[in-house]
Amino acid sequence: MSAPDSLLDQLVEALQCLPGVGVKTAQRMAFNLLERNRPRGRVLASALKEALDKIRHCDHCRNFTENELCSICADTSRSSNQLCIVEGPADVRLLEANTDYQGRYFVLMGRLSPLDGIGPEEIGLSQLETRLQSEPVEELILAIGTTVESDVTAHVLSELAQRNHAKVTRLARGVPVGGELEYLDPGTLMTAFEGRTQY
Repeated sequence: MSAPDSLLDQLVEALQCLPGVGVKTAQRMAFNLLERNRPRGRVLASALKEALDKIRHCDHCRNFTENELCSICADTSRSSNQLCIVEGPADVRLLEANTDYQGRYFVLMGRLSPLDGIGPEEIGLSQLETRLQSEPVEELILAIGTTVESDVTAHVLSELAQRNHAKVTRLARGVPVGGELEYLDPGTLMTAFEGRTQY
């Protein structure tokens, strides 16, 4: 048996920070890297270090980027009349890959959940309100999940948009109750996006 706090134990523990990775899965990953994939493990370690050191949040929409502005915010050909609100950066990638949306985004980096200490400031509502007041946003598209927390978040966002004279729509059919955008297939996502209705 390995000594407490050995390098192997530290690696197994570190791998458990990934979602859905428990002790057994972390052990399999660690043994695979050490037994068969040391060169790939070094590439992984290098890519992880570089990403953690250099990737930041876009100053405008809070998406992930290496620059002050992400490529979408920097693209002057995109419309400022539509602002799509998503819960995380993975949702932006999903919508970009599977819809023909040409507006802009705002990434909440979560959803309102007072029990977890996530309030309006944590999801950037003051920054969003500043954008609504300074940009010609006509439609706020709520491309968020359908959990209880997402519904509360949608209600607050709807009130914020109405105060700033923007129409509010929300993804319609295709998104199951309790579902998350990142787990939808492309066809379901496209149908839901095209069939959004006023909220």
